[in-house]
Amino acid sequence: METIVLKDTVTNRMTDQEFERFCLENENLRIERNSNLEIIIMSPVTTKSSFSSGAVFGQLYAWNLIAGTGYVFDSSTGFTLPDRSVFSPDASWVSKGKFNLLSEEDKDKFAPICPEFVIEVRSKADYISDLQNKMKTWIKNGAELAWLIDPREQVSYIYRPGKFEEVINGFDRNLEGEGPISGFTLDLSKVNI
Repeated sequence: METIVLKDTVTNRMTDQEFERFCLENENLRIERNSNLEIIIMSPVTTKSSFSSGAVFGQLYAWNLIAGTGYVFDSSTGFTLPDRSVFSPDASWVSKGKFNLLSEEDKDKFAPICPEFVIEVRSKADYISDLQNKMKTWIKNGAELAWLIDPREQVSYIYRPGKFEEVINGFDRNLEGEGPISGFTLDLSKVNI
């Protein structure tokens, strides 16, 4: 199944609360929303893709257990960005200081916050150009660092505010964290099976 984009006058008039209810009522679907308020329905990922995104999340989570400076979220977490997009990255990190500014009510919905760091992992159904645009959206909405990992082509893309994307070829190396996740190392050799 390819990605489906719902474009109509009903879906683009949904409030944030109505969109959240729509997602909860369709919990078996992978749903996001772009800044044009179009609803994006994605197919489940393959076993191989799930392994890759799990490996990325696991490494970030393990690092954060030791660093203890923030909170790590998996691919089922929706974030409401300033442009009203609601995205669910494969792995993300939010500093404790930033997260703790949210009300308890906001923490229990698609939180109106942009993670400082996000990782997206390309799955079989993803178009690389769509993911590259998504990474730019993360940066425009406040992410300080964003990594796009493509296990199929063994290429990684690094995004930073005000800079061109950096392309890293090969999975025989590590990606080194910087800024908010300084000290985090992602072992790319563990991302593919």
